[in-house]
Amino acid sequence: MTRPRLTERILAARVQRTIQGRVRQRRTVTRRDGVRCEVDGRWLTNFAGNDYLGLSQHFGVVDALQASASRDGVGSGASHLVSGHHANHDALEKELADWIGAPRALLFGSGYLANLAVLQSLLGEDDVCVQDRLNHASLIDAARLAGCKLRRYPHADPEGALRQLRTVPDGAAMIVTDGVFSMDGDVAPLRELSLVARVQHALMYVDDAHGVGVVGPDGRGCVAEAGLEAAGLLQLATLGKALGGYGAVVLGSEEIIGHLAETARPYIYTTALPPSQAAATLAAVKLARRDHWRREKLQGLIAHFRQTAMFRDLPLLPSTGPIQPLMCGDEKRATALATALEAQGFWVPAIRPPTVPDGKARLRITLSSLHTQAEVDALIDALCWARDAVEMGFGAAGAAVA
Repeated sequence: MTRPRLTERILAARVQRTIQGRVRQRRTVTRRDGVRCEVDGRWLTNFAGNDYLGLSQHFGVVDALQASASRDGVGSGASHLVSGHHANHDALEKELADWIGAPRALLFGSGYLANLAVLQSLLGEDDVCVQDRLNHASLIDAARLAGCKLRRYPHADPEGALRQLRTVPDGAAMIVTDGVFSMDGDVAPLRELSLVARVQHALMYVDDAHGVGVVGPDGRGCVAEAGLEAAGLLQLATLGKALGGYGAVVLGSEEIIGHLAETARPYIYTTALPPSQAAATLAAVKLARRDHWRREKLQGLIAHFRQTAMFRDLPLLPSTGPIQPLMCGDEKRATALATALEAQGFWVPAIRPPTVPDGKARLRITLSSLHTQAEVDALIDALCWARDAVEMGFGAAGAAVA
């Protein structure tokens, strides 16, 4: 038997992706100015990011980062448990715990790392993790790496979660769900899932990456919106979306967060975030807590976009948040629409399989409090033009679409 060459396998897989039209390409942003981005020498209006509250370039946030970097340097120099835990990290954890209403918070380098840390630290091979079928890839990967039994229930189906838990009655159990689903924009039925968790003696973990800062009273996220106590479950808040920075925190009880700090490998064996980044995010959290107008403006833009888009027969999914998916079905159609939009000066990504299921390709439109109503109206006009052009068989520059 001849051992297969890994390079040959990689080449064959890339050829297959090319044939299927699924090669992913990075775009390089040269400059940013609010919702405007310079890409490949052209300025585009960005409807592709997750800076929902417009804090990533806020002068107060940038000033906090620069001031801390000049004082504390550009790196932490070590992991949190060695010598890298700075006063800025500590202040950020306490501010986030106070805002969300949880006993304690633990800072991680990213949401992906945080999800790996939680499931690997809490579950073993005799345990079960029950997850929504549309959960983020990091949650699926985390369960697989934990070695536990992974069971997935139909999207937003608490009864399905209950059925899956009953199939594995032994061992510890967790129900894990996104708060806001990143590709559909809808919100998980957290109250019903929490009841299932209580009946089945399972711990519930909510990845609220796209909820904190946007959803719920004072932007405290999906858990608060559902009227649940943050101390009774685990919640993840990312710092790189509505808060405009980088990193993530896990929030929960003193006992569980303390256990994570002592045992989670993605926490113990990696360098802590730069203190200057923590200082910047702390400034952003304070702005998010204080500036209620940001959420109010964002909600107004969302309502206007949905009303106008539906009036003009644009097929949106039922999302009430800043993630507004426009369904295309065929991935070639989604790509053609994204290309046509870019030709008109708008950056809207085409989301294709395997990120979403076959036949459910879409444009993922995201709104920010930095957008104006005029920009939203211009996007809708461009969407209608692109739709008509693609339906007639022509792309952005008049070339026939394959």
